Amino acid sequence: MDVIPAIDLLAGRCVRLTQGDYQQVDVFGDDPLGIARQWVADGATRLHLVDLDGAKAGRPVNQGLIRQIVQDLAIPVQVGGGIRTQAAAEELLGLGVDRLIVGTLAVREPDTVAQWCRAFPNRIWVGLDARNGYLATQGWTETSTLRAVDLAQTLAQQGVGGLIYTDILKDGTLEGPNLTALRELAMAVDVPIIASGGVSSIPDLFQILTLEALGVRGVIVGKALYTGALTLKEAHRAVGPGRWQDVPPDLDSSAFA
Repeated sequence: MDVIPAIDLLAGRCVRLTQGDYQQVDVFGDDPLGIARQWVADGATRLHLVDLDGAKAGRPVNQGLIRQIVQDLAIPVQVGGGIRTQAAAEELLGLGVDRLIVGTLAVREPDTVAQWCRAFPNRIWVGLDARNGYLATQGWTETSTLRAVDLAQTLAQQGVGGLIYTDILKDGTLEGPNLTALRELAMAVDVPIIASGGVSSIPDLFQILTLEALGVRGVIVGKALYTGALTLKEAHRAVGPGRWQDVPPDLDSSAFA
């Protein structure tokens, strides 16, 4: 299972929000490129980059930083935040971004996302950012009436490259993932899924690993890496390719529902 470090960009800094609240910001550095290089040095095979300014503004804002990071690193970078026009999508892909992650657009204009999936095969992923099962939009500042599972099933039929599921109430809390919601999503669709939100320990990673057979292919880790609650190297040793141990045989994922 792929363990993907996250870098969230806000006003040129690397930050983490708690439960998507722009008023609850932890700043972890003024050099996002330096932090990205450190994750690569620690063994990252992919980077998750979020333009928080862009998510709120409705258009990419941190293209300069994104360009620096993408062109400097020798690993693929996936980018989300404010990608709501084809021009913005083409600009980011032109910078060398590997995957584009759209969220608000998928809720508001699913037909447009379907067109992008056809235009850019396997390059369009959708971020399903849910609060109590319902999708949030506009940088998580608004909550829709659309269930994450319902949109996921539609997207799966339209050729989406994959899904990134974030439980907003878990995000940035270090309280563990929402296994129940993640399992429900994985059982509802047949596309790759990356989990996000709440991961803080090796046991959390093992819980998510129990869903690998259902299509959960990776996990995004943010705050736990920045606070030192978890290191990327030990995460890779536990659940990454060539891991040194499998899921403990007595670990039953149903116990975490």
